[in-house]
Amino acid sequence: MRELFLLDPEVTFLNHGSFGACPRTVFERYQHWQRELEREPVDFIARRLGPLLADARAVLGEYVGAQADDLTFVQNATTGVNLAARALDLRPDDEVLATNLEYGACRLTWQSMCTLVEAPVDELFDHVNEKTRAVFVSHITSETALLLPVDEIVSRARALGLPTVVDGAHAVAQVDLDLDALGADFYSGNCHKWLCAPKGAGFLHVRPEWQERVGGAIVSWGYEEPATFISRTARQGTRDPAAYLTVPDAIAFTRAHDDRKRCVALAREARRDLCALLGTEPIAPEEQILQMASVRLPEPDEQLSQRLWDEHRIEVPISHDGTLLRISIALYNDRADVDRLLSALAG
Repeated sequence: MRELFLLDPEVTFLNHGSFGACPRTVFERYQHWQRELEREPVDFIARRLGPLLADARAVLGEYVGAQADDLTFVQNATTGVNLAARALDLRPDDEVLATNLEYGACRLTWQSMCTLVEAPVDELFDHVNEKTRAVFVSHITSETALLLPVDEIVSRARALGLPTVVDGAHAVAQVDLDLDALGADFYSGNCHKWLCAPKGAGFLHVRPEWQERVGGAIVSWGYEEPATFISRTARQGTRDPAAYLTVPDAIAFTRAHDDRKRCVALAREARRDLCALLGTEPIAPEEQILQMASVRLPEPDEQLSQRLWDEHRIEVPISHDGTLLRISIALYNDRADVDRLLSALAG
C-alpha cells in the first residue's frame, strides 16, 4: 500500500490525522483538473465549473448520506464551522456549549463571536441555560482522538430546541456517515484527511431550514438574485477548484482499498503497547478508538515530536502542552511503523 502514495520512503509517517496523504492516482487526477483549468480558464470557470461541481457534490452526497444540494464545498472543516457560526447570528453574551475536547482553531472561532462554555461530554447539558444558543461537538476529537456520541448529543440538543454544529474533520472515511439520519443542523467535514483527497477539499452540510442564513466566505457574484445556498458558497472568487473535483476519485480509491478493520485493530494494539511502554493509563475505553489513538506521556515533553523527527525521521504529533502523543494508522501503515516508534521511545 505504501507504494500507492507519494510519501517519502525514508520517513515513518504516523501523522495522517494532521493533513492526510494523497495517493498517486488521486493526485494525478488533481493535476488533470488543474491542466484543464489552465487550457482554457474562461471556458472552465464560466461554463464548465458549475456542472462539474454539482457532479462532484452528488458523488460526495451519496458517500456521506446527504442530498447534493444540502452540501457545499469549502476549503476545510474549520472554514465550514466558521460559516455555520456566522449563520447563527450570535452576540457576545450568547453562549455556545461545547465539550472540553474541541479543536483549538474552532474554539477560537466561537470565542471571537460569543461566550464559549466548555464541559466534559457527560456533563455537557448540565450547562444549558437561557443564554445557550447552540451546541458544538466533534465527531472524532483531534488531540485526544476519541469517537464521541454525536447521535445522542444531536438528538438531545434538538429536543431542547438547540441547533447543533458538528466538527467532522476526522470522521469522513473513518466512520460510515448518514448525515440526513444524524440530523445535525450543520456538519463540517474534511475530504483531505482520511478520505485521502488533495489538500483544500472539505464540505459543509446544512439542513434546508438553515440554508438561507448561510453565506460564503466572501460576498461575490453568487449573491446576485436569485441567490441560493450553493451559489453564495460556491462562487468564491478565482480559486483553484481541482481539489473539490477530485473528491469522487478519492472516494473511489478509498472504496477500492478499504482496510479500516485492520487499521482500527492496529491502532488499538499500538495504544496498548504505547501505554505499557510509557507506564500510563489509557485515556478512554477502547471502543472510542478508531484509526487514531492518543496516549499520555509520563511527563510533559513538548520537544519530543521534534526529537523523533530529527533523530529517527518519525512523524508523530505531541499536543496538550506536551502531555499527549497521537498515532495515526492509515492504509499505508503497518506493524513495522509502530515498532519503529516504540523502539525510538524506548531508546
